Amino acid sequence: MERCGWVGLEQIYVDYHDADWGVPEYDSRALWEKLVLDGFQAGLSWLTILKKRENFRAAFAGFDPNIIATWGEDDVERLLQDAGIIRHRGKIEATIGNARVWQKIEQREGFDTFLWNYVGGAPLQNHWATQADVPPFTELSTQISKDLMKEGFRFCGPTIVYAFMEAVGMVNDHIVTCPRHAEVAKLIR
Repeated sequence: MERCGWVGLEQIYVDYHDADWGVPEYDSRALWEKLVLDGFQAGLSWLTILKKRENFRAAFAGFDPNIIATWGEDDVERLLQDAGIIRHRGKIEATIGNARVWQKIEQREGFDTFLWNYVGGAPLQNHWATQADVPPFTELSTQISKDLMKEGFRFCGPTIVYAFMEAVGMVNDHIVTCPRHAEVAKLIR
């Protein structure tokens, strides 16, 4: 058995793959955090984000969207000076705006419910033979992206959304030769 092809040799990557990636996440705040991090990853490697994840958590108040939703231009400027994170004005401003959208969805139906309804509350089980078989996005990730943008989210295109869906276990995209494929498949709620 071999791990998924995207896993590098660095231990932080191995640990993320073996413990977090693809595990179904049902907590609204944790889902939002992962969507934000996937947005920051756009144009960069996921390894860059993993190495800065704790810095992001510190800079963004533990990813508490209720705190971040109150932030303004002074906070944007403060974050632009923080070398521990990705200093991209658009992504920082989007995170603050996305926190406000998260609040709206959370109050209306729950952010977790909003997302998990797309897959009927249970992870979709894919059976990819190789990493090359895994698509960068799907019709479903495109629909979720459109719906998130309609709600007011930014930095959530179809490819970002699909990477997010994989990370939070909405789809099981561990390749079938990966030991985690069967393990994650058993984690259906």
